[in-house]
Amino acid sequence: MQQEGSAYLGLRDYQQKAIAAVESALAAGQTNCLLAMATGTGKTRTIIGLIYRLLKAERFRRILFLVDRTALGAQALDVFNEAPLEQSQPLSSIYNIAELGDMAAEAETRVQVATVQAMVKRIFASDGPPAVDTFDCVIVDEAHRGYTLDQDMTEGELALRDQAQYLSTYRRVLDYFDAVKVGLTATPARHTTEIFGRPVYTYSYREAVADDWLIDHEPPIRYQTLLSQLGIHFDSGQQVEAINLSTGEIESAELEDELHFELESFNKRVINQDFNRVICEQLAQELDPMGEEKTMIFCATDAHADMVKRLLGDAFKVVHGKHYNQSAVEKITGASDKVDQLIRRYKNERYPSIAITVDLLTTGIDVPPICHLVFMRRVKSRILYEQMIGRATRRCDEIGKTVFKIYDPVDLYATLHAVNTMQPLVKDPKVTLEQLLDELNNPAALEAPGSTPDRSHAHDVLDQLNQKLMRVLRDAAHKAEKHPALRARMDALEQQWGVAPQNLHRHLHDLGRVGGPQAAADYLRHNTRLLLQLAEVQQLLGTAYMPVISQHADELRERTQSWGQYTKPQDYLDSFSHFVRAQLNQSAAIATVVNRPRDLTREQLKEVRLLLDGAGYSEANLKAAWRKQSNQDIAAGVIAYIRRAALGEALLPFDQRVARAMQRLFAQRAWTPLQRKWLDRLAKQLTHEIVIDHSFVNTAFANDGGAKQLDKLLGGQLEQVMNTLADGLWPQAAA
Repeated sequence: MQQEGSAYLGLRDYQQKAIAAVESALAAGQTNCLLAMATGTGKTRTIIGLIYRLLKAERFRRILFLVDRTALGAQALDVFNEAPLEQSQPLSSIYNIAELGDMAAEAETRVQVATVQAMVKRIFASDGPPAVDTFDCVIVDEAHRGYTLDQDMTEGELALRDQAQYLSTYRRVLDYFDAVKVGLTATPARHTTEIFGRPVYTYSYREAVADDWLIDHEPPIRYQTLLSQLGIHFDSGQQVEAINLSTGEIESAELEDELHFELESFNKRVINQDFNRVICEQLAQELDPMGEEKTMIFCATDAHADMVKRLLGDAFKVVHGKHYNQSAVEKITGASDKVDQLIRRYKNERYPSIAITVDLLTTGIDVPPICHLVFMRRVKSRILYEQMIGRATRRCDEIGKTVFKIYDPVDLYATLHAVNTMQPLVKDPKVTLEQLLDELNNPAALEAPGSTPDRSHAHDVLDQLNQKLMRVLRDAAHKAEKHPALRARMDALEQQWGVAPQNLHRHLHDLGRVGGPQAAADYLRHNTRLLLQLAEVQQLLGTAYMPVISQHADELRERTQSWGQYTKPQDYLDSFSHFVRAQLNQSAAIATVVNRPRDLTREQLKEVRLLLDGAGYSEANLKAAWRKQSNQDIAAGVIAYIRRAALGEALLPFDQRVARAMQRLFAQRAWTPLQRKWLDRLAKQLTHEIVIDHSFVNTAFANDGGAKQLDKLLGGQLEQVMNTLADGLWPQAAA
């Protein structure tokens, strides 16, 4: 299939490359394909272009577009109805699209949009399931969802998983249809590639930032409090209260042993209101609830979200008094009333400007004005963390968004190394089942050395996991004889697992002995919902954990930012200067920025950004360090930072450079009022750009005839105008 029509599809270059990669893979006979595109780069828009081209070429007859939440399906349908394709018509005007809930199989339907939950019921719980050849292509949005471990799932998915065998049923939906499968995800993981294969095309977040399609973040802002530094400690014999999660009641007991919680347990295993109060009061000094910028706050539980909403509201009232609008802050979780309405308001209206959530908004919600992310909880999943960060990466030129900020009172960012790389296992009885499962599923565990030369770290993890399972399930089997509800749950687990629960550890051991730890991990992933199921058993046993309530007083100790190995911004900027000067003779792109900036191409600019980014000098970090060091917040741009490092050139806001260049242009000749109007429009567009070329003009004036029409309006002077502006932006050049 040729790439004719790419222009009128209105797709960016990388989106066209993604479509071409899928088409090439299909032409080569692949039946499963995966696109890995960073959150915010337009996966849905890309898939619309792909669907259109596949249907127009009669490559497929009927396509199923599968989502895992109604909100994501509705969002996709909005794009289907609005994104212009051939002759400015949207996909829904060209082909018949069956919407969410409309599951009747009609001959003229070419695209069916459905949630996986609805398709599960239609295939496996109805008298008239669809034929296996109903669809010849299944496209799966957010393809990393539905296949992961319990701790990665949203509140809604956890509720749905009460249906037996949900994980394997989700997979069976894909396997049911005799169709090509195309997956889309921003965060490919091993369980995703097992289904769809390795990505046929990847467009990473860092590439998208370098191309200026996505927004980067500053170094996270770290709040350190007295309790976060020292932890929360209870002495032996002390009376302690805890929350019974099954009844909601407060229970009290005297401690037999001392109890200590570090920061990673805050807001989940130990609840301290004063810690949250201190953080909320500090946030109220930094966030503007009535401003254009939006905020998303991630909490540990629904009850924690309620607490943060109340405390943050109290803090805002102190700062803003009667001017504070209470509708600015809203809790949006699976337990909220009218969730879909709240999400629409957060996305489309000024209020709420601050959303407090748990997991509900971690994926698929497109709200470009989000400029602030607050982590009040720890996460261990790389996929979940990257999806959370993705909520703030989208550009929003309407409010002048150039960067987003991360507020990290639970020190999550510093723990990411443990998320992304294998850490030596500490022989500590406090290691959780969740951590052991994470490590068992980490490919690096198979490579890391174990306790003996003939064992990998994964072998040790499997042994420890089996010991924990044996203790819980053997105890449950013993007590089930006198506990009918527990007996029923154990019988149900035996039916689902295909092995008696008290023998699960032996079964995993045998699988590991024959097929290695990977075989045991595969069994657990495809046949169990282990963490949730064990929690249910422990609840029936009366051994499930109850969050401890702490009354310890807290206070803010320090607000910090760090730049890699540098705690002082001046040290970081000095290091950057040394790096730039060292690269002058090694990087042609850096040399062009310093000596001939007007000749800089778009490809060279991307090369420069990726080079700096790889060395730890992102534009967002440079801007933050300069602001911290000089108390000046200057949107200067990456070229300005490089030229200051190499030439000592003064940092100026880029819009001031544009204004100065325009003054120089207007002084050259007498422009007509109409021409001045178009030049003013050009200047406004230029404040969002760095490289001045025909591609920039064509994009900026795509709806007005592009560069050809602008050249005509300017009397054939467009080339001269671009040269004058390029010279005016960077008048100082190296000798």
